[in-house]
Amino acid sequence: MTDSGFEFDEGGAAEAGKPTTSPFGSFGGSTTATVIIDADQAVRSRLAMQLGEIAVPLGSYAALRERLTGDPMVAVLGPSCASPEGLAEAERLVVDHPEVGAVLVASELTTELFRQAIRAGIKDVLAAPVDTSSLLEAVRRVGDTVAGYRRNESAAAVDPADLGDITTVFSTKGGAGKSVIACNLAVILARRSTKPVVLVDADLQFGDVAVMLKLAPQHTIIDAVASLDRLDAALLQNLLVRHEPSGLFVLPAPLEPQFADQISAAEMVKVVELLRTFAGHIVIDTPAHFNDVVLGLIEISDDVLIVAGMDIPNIKNVKIGLQTLRLLNTPMSKLHLVLNRANSKVKLDVSEVERTLQVKAESLIPSDVVVPQSVNKGTPVVLDAPKSGVAKSLEQLADLFHAPDPGRKRR
Repeated sequence: MTDSGFEFDEGGAAEAGKPTTSPFGSFGGSTTATVIIDADQAVRSRLAMQLGEIAVPLGSYAALRERLTGDPMVAVLGPSCASPEGLAEAERLVVDHPEVGAVLVASELTTELFRQAIRAGIKDVLAAPVDTSSLLEAVRRVGDTVAGYRRNESAAAVDPADLGDITTVFSTKGGAGKSVIACNLAVILARRSTKPVVLVDADLQFGDVAVMLKLAPQHTIIDAVASLDRLDAALLQNLLVRHEPSGLFVLPAPLEPQFADQISAAEMVKVVELLRTFAGHIVIDTPAHFNDVVLGLIEISDDVLIVAGMDIPNIKNVKIGLQTLRLLNTPMSKLHLVLNRANSKVKLDVSEVERTLQVKAESLIPSDVVVPQSVNKGTPVVLDAPKSGVAKSLEQLADLFHAPDPGRKRR
């Protein structure tokens, strides 16, 4: 504990000089100049120890301004910079010098402080005690962003052919298995893709994605929406939480249901459209009802999975849902019917369901006890029981969107 009340994580300090690789790009070899600003010398010294030889500790913004040359630079701001005055000075710095990217390390990271920092133009905010690998990752990510300043990379238009695909998973009735399918599909795509895959939990009131993947996110969709006026690819990447077993990135739903009313359909669409600029595929889990957000996401989606269970009320609701989408002129070519628990012995066969819905099922997911078991473990069934019938059927579903590498053996 330093005089500022700031603690450091000892773990990984010996690795401070060792480059790491970011899943979003080659940040590990960045040579962008890095400085540390904090009024407390002990804080500066410890941050410098974590960052290694790449960082120069400075005691004030004035000392930093004396070093500015117009070249890209990353400024790591210590806890003393988290005051209103410090954030105001940081904002003046990045406005006057867009070649400087700032990372704030705060002793007490609250939602309000995060929003204030983002509004001030700070690219990333980390909570203390700060893990060395996380600090290095943030510095390299921001360094990569500002390194493109002179090349005008931030202003370059993205080729439409390079935009990621969007697959929305929807059902008209709760309990159909929509979230399970969304999570497992996203995990499979993440393991197959060479580009980042992002799972968005758009069930803004009662989203379960974070729980189902055993994640403890620091940021959610509400942080992205609150920062829309300054939101860019680098900042949005910082808001994602990584599912380490698969490499999937997740943008979780708000932690409290009341935040759902603060997110409009237009704002949600803007966030997803920005995700497309750096992710190879975006999978979106949705609530089990139509609303403006769901309709907006369906409209921009390349594909929509309609998940139905094998019971009469479920099929009835799906039929109404399909009729609604037809009335809204949704192209039927992007709708894909997925029948979950298709082998259930409920005196209702697949052909009968297809006749009723006037849509052929493109995927049949069998019922299996390993599914609820995997959900309770917080491990997707394709990782928990990869040889099960349900896992194999989910792999086949993923084939519709990303064929597996011919050289890769399924486990």
